[in-house]
Amino acid sequence: MPEISMRVNGTDRTVRVENRTLLVHALRDGLRLTGTHVGCDTSQCGACTIHVDGAPVKACSMLAVEADGAEVETIEGQAMSDGSLNTIQQAFQDHHGLQCGFCTPGMVMATAALLRENPKPGDAEIRHALKGNICRCTGYQGIVNAILAASGQPVPAAMDSEPAPVAAE
Repeated sequence: MPEISMRVNGTDRTVRVENRTLLVHALRDGLRLTGTHVGCDTSQCGACTIHVDGAPVKACSMLAVEADGAEVETIEGQAMSDGSLNTIQQAFQDHHGLQCGFCTPGMVMATAALLRENPKPGDAEIRHALKGNICRCTGYQGIVNAILAASGQPVPAAMDSEPAPVAAE
């Protein structure tokens, strides 16, 4: 079995993999970085989105051997050095950008890539950037609001408020 070396979240790591091992499985099983989720194994859902050499990649669509020598960032590398949430993660929490949390690592990684390329994206640009990531819980508005907030832009008040409670009969 080949041995591959990558710089993962700033640390040099080596792992033995079969030639057919997907990068997502090398990260989860070989390196025990389980924050990258496997949602579909067909690159449709985006739950496994990571960064390889600075570009967003669906880790279920890349062989681990293709990442030999690469710089890899996973959701585990997004937190601050003291373990606190980074700006994007905090915005997702503050603006209801997550519910069950399964898609959240991929959404955060897609957001980080978007904000690196476009620090002040508009609503349409945000939605376009997330087209490869599926969330079955939030309806996306909370995610869009979180990205607006993470980019330092105002979040429309009417869209960031919680629904009014239903009056008891």
